Parts: sequence; structure tokens; C-alpha cells
Amino acid sequence: MPRPVPKLLSFLVCAALCLPLSVKAQRPLINLSEHDNKPYYFGITFGLNYSVYQIKYTNSFANTDTFKQIQPQWQPGFNLGLVGNLRLTNFIDIRFVPSLAFAEKRLIFEYGIPNDSTSDRTIEAIYMHLPLQVKFKSERINNFRFYAIVGGKFDYDLAANARSHRPDEFLKVSPVDFGAELGIGFEFYNPNFIFSPEIKLSQGLTNQLFIDRSLPLTNAIQALLTRMIVISIHLEG
Repeated sequence: MPRPVPKLLSFLVCAALCLPLSVKAQRPLINLSEHDNKPYYFGITFGLNYSVYQIKYTNSFANTDTFKQIQPQWQPGFNLGLVGNLRLTNFIDIRFVPSLAFAEKRLIFEYGIPNDSTSDRTIEAIYMHLPLQVKFKSERINNFRFYAIVGGKFDYDLAANARSHRPDEFLKVSPVDFGAELGIGFEFYNPNFIFSPEIKLSQGLTNQLFIDRSLPLTNAIQALLTRMIVISIHLEG
């Protein structure tokens, strides 16, 4: 009758040989493992935006019957652009994201006496959007990372009507805007690229209103500021 010791020994040897393979199989595959050491990299970005005017009214708005109310409304648009990322430390980057933002701002205003009617008008904008951001990154967890951004922006509206002489203009806006931005995002590392969904708030700090006293709305509005929420997808490599 054969002794059971050789069979047991064979089983233990096989288990010892298979154990490293099993442990290796359980380890997550780290994609783009050398990416964090790159001094810089580039990508593309696209997304949706929602923009609205913030209105500061003049004193005459409350003291006259020309308008009963002027109500801004959020409107959708979209963004297309590039991403340039410069690594400063393991947790801090500088990022430049030049893009084109196609946006709309909607105004609903109700006339007072004697017209007593409502008008719904939309202002179209094509922004050459030039933000410079500081990116604060978390520790990378396998193929995932969280980050936050803060920075400033320069916008130039290619569709601004400040110098327009069309008779149907109801409001004129200036093309130049400076502002601040704040947002958060997530990085998912794939074998060939980084997939980064992001949401940010962009707040204009420059009065966009171009003064033209021949337009009734200009006499009711003292300042227009642009606020935009941008939901983006960055593809970086």
C-alpha cells in the first residue's frame, strides 16, 4: 500500500508554485504607470455648458413703469478645446485649457404701462475661452484619482454686438470678460488614455453691458455678469 506522504508533498509543491500566480492575478493592473512622471502632457476636451446673466438693476427700474420685470434664464451650449498640463509637484499641476464655448443667455422681460406685454429674447455668444488653472491632485489609487481646480479666465466673445448698428438690437454686450473658476474632477486611467469627467463653475467679474441709451433695457440694467456651469470630458494622454 503506497504511503500518502509523497502525494501530500506533491500537492504542497504544486500549491506553492501556484500561489504566486494567484496573488499576481489578484493585483490590479496599473495603467499608464509612468504617466505621473511626465513633466507635461496634452489632451482634448468637450462638454456642455449652462449659462445665465446675473443682473444688477438701476434705480430707475424700480421708479418707472417701463418694465415690470426682467428675468434671466439658464440656457444650454457646448464647449470644444484642448488641454495642456504642466506638472509642478506630485500633487500640483498648472493647466491651460483653450477652447471655444458656444453659449446662449435668455432674457424674459415684461413691459409695463402702456404696452403691458412680455418679450422673450436670446443673446448668442461664441467665447474664445482662455482659462489658467491650478490643479490639486489626490494620491493615485490604482487607476483612479480625484482632483480640484481653481483659477482665472479671459473670455472674448466673438459674437458680441457692442458695435452693431442693427435696428433690431434690444441689448448690447461688450466682448471682453475676466473671471474666476472653481471645479472638481476625476481621473480614470485606461491602458492608452486618461478619461476625466469634470464639473466647474465659471463666474465673470467684468460688466458685460455696453451702454447705449437708445435701448430701453440699457436704462433699466446697471450691470450684467456672466455665470456658467461647464460639465466636461477630458481625454488626456
